[in-house]
Amino acid sequence: MSMQAVMQSRPGGRETLELGIVEKPVLGDGQLLVRVMAAGVNRADVVQREGQYPPPPGASAILGLEVAGVVESVRGPSRFQPGDAVFGLVEGGGYAEYAVLDSELAIPKPDSMSWVEAASLPEAWMTAWLNLVEVGRLAEGQALLVHAGASGVGAAAIQLARLLGARVWATAGSEEKLEYCYNLGADEAFNARQEADFGGKVKAWGGADVILDPVGGAYLEQNLSCLNLDGRLVLIGVMGGGRSEINLGRLLVKRQSLIGSTLRSQPKAVKARLARALETEILPALRQGMVRLTLDSTYPLAAVAEAHEAMEGNRNLGKIVLTLFPVTAAS
Repeated sequence: MSMQAVMQSRPGGRETLELGIVEKPVLGDGQLLVRVMAAGVNRADVVQREGQYPPPPGASAILGLEVAGVVESVRGPSRFQPGDAVFGLVEGGGYAEYAVLDSELAIPKPDSMSWVEAASLPEAWMTAWLNLVEVGRLAEGQALLVHAGASGVGAAAIQLARLLGARVWATAGSEEKLEYCYNLGADEAFNARQEADFGGKVKAWGGADVILDPVGGAYLEQNLSCLNLDGRLVLIGVMGGGRSEINLGRLLVKRQSLIGSTLRSQPKAVKARLARALETEILPALRQGMVRLTLDSTYPLAAVAEAHEAMEGNRNLGKIVLTLFPVTAAS
């Protein structure tokens, strides 16, 4: 059986993406075949498209790390059955009519939530939970500095930090994005690229106990300058470059921790734990209005290049999602 999927002729720019026909994926034990209704777009997809972020061994080479859809078939023991509406994190293959979702990572879609809304949740909220709660150990009364606060992960991190009772400083690249961060609950928001000494600014506010940084590069030294005693700098990306000099003496004296972290390479047991946190902690908070969805825009699967252009241009406030309704309806 075949399906439509976003294919890539070679690593490179957006022009390398096109719809094609491939075989449906084959299920392994404990997996679900999901008829995809919507798929999230992430910065990691862009980096993989460029050939700089290869999928893990055994994962689909098709882009896409999060999906929402209907269970088509099940292999092995599972709490799900065909016809169930689910969403969750996949190792790859999300930009397609059908994708393989591990049963332990699948989350029941609430009836009140649309396919697009469900597809916008897994990568952002599981990344935020992993790096703030488990890696960063952010606690009530502490302060978080989150860079790229208007991104999907940044928007989730701001809200999760407030849910944990922490103060939040956020950076973003435009006045519109700064206002967006304030609306999400940031105590302070500023454009780090326009601040010659953003570390000094944050330090004057009391410093940060945890910093969530997808930028790296030139931000590293200033991050550490405003990181408090026993502070944790969690690096989740290197959009601003992968090399920088740091003051190792200060790192020692202030007992600071510099931690590299990615979600995709985590063991399945960790991802399953994060999926349960999303299901049992974040979904109830959404229902109660304690946090909110941060959906920016949607594009049909055939317009995947336009979706990537929006991501690369940093135009989004929150999540970008691909829709497959016309494709799946016709299949």
